[in-house]
Amino acid sequence: MSKLWKSVLDTIYEIGNRSGCHQMPERSFFYKGRQFPVCARCTGVSIGQTTAIILALFKRFLSFPSALFLLLIMGFDWGIQAIHMKESTNSRRLITGFCGGLGLFSMYMKIVKRVI
Repeated sequence: MSKLWKSVLDTIYEIGNRSGCHQMPERSFFYKGRQFPVCARCTGVSIGQTTAIILALFKRFLSFPSALFLLLIMGFDWGIQAIHMKESTNSRRLITGFCGGLGLFSMYMKIVKRVI
């Protein structure tokens, strides 16, 4: 791996670290032996946020109840894991993270639309 590419990956990893992600290896995806810069849930959140922004660019917005429901899905998965009721899997973290990111950023995009 070139020094430049390693430097870019290290920078991305540091951004993930500063974003508040725990970056635990057992809760993260790996590609070619290299850990993703954020955990599975934060990966899903990032994909969901990006999806909400793309939808907003095409003037497609989720209703507030739908967005809130998606956000609650992530909260529920996080909650049952936090109280040790059931350990989440990386696949479920990715999916529920996507739901949470899409829901939250859909709300943000609606607020931005109303302000502008």
